[in-house]
Amino acid sequence: MIDARLAQEWVQRWDRQQERYMADREERFTVVADVVAELTSARPQVLDLGCGPGSLSDRLGRRLPRASLLGVDDDRLLLELGRACYPDITFAEADMAVADWPARAGVPERVDAAVSSTALHWMAAEDLEQLYRQLAGLLQPGGVFVNADHLMSGSPVLDVLSRHVRDARATRVGVDDNEDWRAWWDAILSDGRLGDLVEERAQQPVGSGPNKLSLGDHVDLLGQAGFTEVGTVWQSGDDHVLVGIR
Repeated sequence: MIDARLAQEWVQRWDRQQERYMADREERFTVVADVVAELTSARPQVLDLGCGPGSLSDRLGRRLPRASLLGVDDDRLLLELGRACYPDITFAEADMAVADWPARAGVPERVDAAVSSTALHWMAAEDLEQLYRQLAGLLQPGGVFVNADHLMSGSPVLDVLSRHVRDARATRVGVDDNEDWRAWWDAILSDGRLGDLVEERAQQPVGSGPNKLSLGDHVDLLGQAGFTEVGTVWQSGDDHVLVGIR
């Protein structure tokens, strides 16, 4: 078990480096919470996909203190940081590209909402298609899936412009000099205070390339999976909050 103060140090540093790429990250979290609060009960069962150290689940828990939150990820180091920081959130280790991940993660038979933040663009297209079909089966009728992520339009000029808008926003807010993703990983993997966790994690690759699926691709995949209404409720540059209603 990681010391809580050490975990908080690393999660706060994680949040700062993430803001380098999403200057409006907290607003995006708030929008996700707005959607979940509007479309579920006061005690929703919420599934956080690719939860990392639990930043989104933490914000949802503050907004919906009676929610049951289950974060799923396949990165043990990030999960252990989350467990130490957020004891009221349940974390489970499972690879969402594996068909039986819901059983491995202890996902309830039905959930009210599934959310994700800047995680699903790392999944291969065929794995994401399978995941969306599984979510359609897990969500209650009328349940909601909310994906906050960098999503391209598929138009070369608009995609370049969207990235420019995001980068310009980061400069205005003053987060463009924050530690970057690679530097954060290099630093944590050299922290001897984390012992076997970093030794184990150092043997694994630190992420692969994005799947390059467009916003339209996600909309189509969700529709094919059985979501009845799909669309964007918030956007800043290439950052979107995409909602699917079951």
